[in-house]
Amino acid sequence: MEKIIEKITNYDWTDLLIKIGQTALKIILIYIVYLIVKAVGRKIIHASFNNYHNKINSSTARAKTLQNLIDNVFSYALVFILIMTIFQSLGIPVSGILAGAGIVGLAVGFGAQGLVSDVVTGFFLLLEKQVDVDDYVTIGAFSGVVEQVGLRTTKIRSTDGTLHFLPNRQITTLSNHSRGNMQALVDITLSSAISIDQAITVIQQACNQAATGDENIVEGPNVIGVQSFDNSDVVLRVIAKTKNGKQSEIERKLNKIIKETIDSQLVKDVG
Repeated sequence: MEKIIEKITNYDWTDLLIKIGQTALKIILIYIVYLIVKAVGRKIIHASFNNYHNKINSSTARAKTLQNLIDNVFSYALVFILIMTIFQSLGIPVSGILAGAGIVGLAVGFGAQGLVSDVVTGFFLLLEKQVDVDDYVTIGAFSGVVEQVGLRTTKIRSTDGTLHFLPNRQITTLSNHSRGNMQALVDITLSSAISIDQAITVIQQACNQAATGDENIVEGPNVIGVQSFDNSDVVLRVIAKTKNGKQSEIERKLNKIIKETIDSQLVKDVG
C-alpha cells in the first residue's frame, strides 16, 4: 500500500496534464477544421449545383434532389474522416480499426440487409429519375410532397403537415402525380327532359369561355358526351388537360362556370 502511495506521490502529474491538454487541444482543433471544411464544402456543393442549373436550365426539382444526395454523402464521408483523425491523434492505430471494422462489418452485414436494401433502392430511385424533390407522389398509404430523397429514407410531407419518413426498401410502388400534364374531369348531371344536343352545345360554350386566357389549361376543356343515364338524369362528362398540380383548381372553375351557364340558359329554356 505504501509503495502504491509512493508511486502516486512521485508520479509526474504535470507531464500527464500537459499531455492531456495537448490531446484535448488537438481534438478541438480537428473539430474546428471539420466544421470549417463542412461549411465550405456545402457552400461549394450548393454553388456548383446553382451554376450547373443556370447553365443547362435543368429541372430545379432534379437539382435539389441531387444536391441533397451529394450533401448526405459528403457529410457521411466527413464524419468518417473526423472519427479516424481523432483516433489517430489519440494514438490508436487506424489500420487496425479498419481491419477490425471489415471483420465486424462482415458479421453485421447479415443483420443489416435492410440498410443495404434502402441504399440500393434509393440509388435506383435517383438513377431512374422516378421522383424528385417537390414532386407530389403516392407511396403505399402515404401521399404528399417529396421534401428529400436520401440514400436510406425518403421524406414526404402530407397535406396536413405530417412529415413521413419512409425507408427506401418499402417503396415497392410509387405514383408520381407531378410528371407531365394532368387531367381535370367534371361530370355534369342534367335532367333527362333537357335536349342532350342543346346541353352539349351550351356546356361546350361555357368550357370555351373557361379556357380563354387561362394558362393553366393546356388542352380543352371538351364535352366528350354522355357518361351515364337513367330514367330521370343524364350525366355529361367534360375533360381538360391542365398544368401540373392545377387540375383541382380547373375542376372548381369549370363547375362554377358550367353551373352558371346551365342556370341562365338551359334551365330557363326548359322552364
